[in-house]
Amino acid sequence: MNITFRWYGKDNDTVSLQDIKQIPNVKGIVWALHKVPVGDVWEDKEIAKEVNYIKSFGFHAEVVESVNIHESIKIGNKDRDNYIDNYKQTIKNLADHGVKVIAYNFMPIFDWVRTSMREPLPDGSTALFFENKKIEDTNLKAMADGVLNSSELTLPGWEPEKLSRIEELLEEYKDITEDDLWNNLTYFLNEVLPVAESNGVKLAIHPDDPPWSVFDLPRIMKNEADIARLFSISNSPSNSLTFCSGALGANPNNDTVDIIKNVAEKSPFLHLRNVKISDNGDFIETSHLTSDGSIDLKGIVKQLSDKGYDGYIRPDHGRHIWNEKSRPGYGLYDRALGIMYLNGLWDAYNSEDKEEK
Repeated sequence: MNITFRWYGKDNDTVSLQDIKQIPNVKGIVWALHKVPVGDVWEDKEIAKEVNYIKSFGFHAEVVESVNIHESIKIGNKDRDNYIDNYKQTIKNLADHGVKVIAYNFMPIFDWVRTSMREPLPDGSTALFFENKKIEDTNLKAMADGVLNSSELTLPGWEPEKLSRIEELLEEYKDITEDDLWNNLTYFLNEVLPVAESNGVKLAIHPDDPPWSVFDLPRIMKNEADIARLFSISNSPSNSLTFCSGALGANPNNDTVDIIKNVAEKSPFLHLRNVKISDNGDFIETSHLTSDGSIDLKGIVKQLSDKGYDGYIRPDHGRHIWNEKSRPGYGLYDRALGIMYLNGLWDAYNSEDKEEK
């Protein structure tokens, strides 16, 4: 189990690499060049600077999350080929520095949506929260402003340059259907997968978060049927999935244990987290502990242990605990606790396997 930790850079994160180094069994850092505008090429010099810094602490830098997809590619407009060419060059540049997995998503405008960044939990901690009614009634511009003002640090998927033109983007998407989005994803993958494969890189798409339409925008990575359709586009080994238990599991109709059983071999990168789902469909992030939420993390890790999974795993969103000041969902303390829970499950299941043999 190759445990990793998502980190936003020494000038853009409350967590340091020295902090992360003290968490047992963390082998790698999941990183990105967050200051590069979406669609621009990630230049060799900047990549080298970040990778070398990460390696100086004894970590590998083999997973990038994310090289985001420009909206022109998702919409399929006249500018997409230029941005696809930039994406190809970025893949090559990252491969030159040892990157093995590039996570991305194909969610229109919003990479993820929550209605509260710090919703109180019964134990006194706070967490990311999604409330259906608030989404239905919200003013989109006000919501974007609220997210941007919720932290002095950047939030992944909510880039200011994109949010500043929400109304323009919504207009561009108004006639885009799910089939259109599938066609545009297919076009993109047919262009970039040969480059990724020839450079030994896996492109791992992240499921929609939440896994249903929001703001009447199409979403196409919601369930196991969508995942199967993804793999039908291309049998390239570079065409892969970033399995996210929390994103898929927010819909109780998605059996995350069954899904990972079927797709582990095509999922080089996993996000493991827990959410508690209410009867009305609202959900809130919880600790990783299986009994705290609605997702069977024990069952997921058991499947991974049974398969001898050796890909990259990171704890996903954590609660805000012990008065830590951090980016919403991405503090040090609760994600470290999550890692120790995953370590414990892995050790226990592997011990059982040895005893049986």
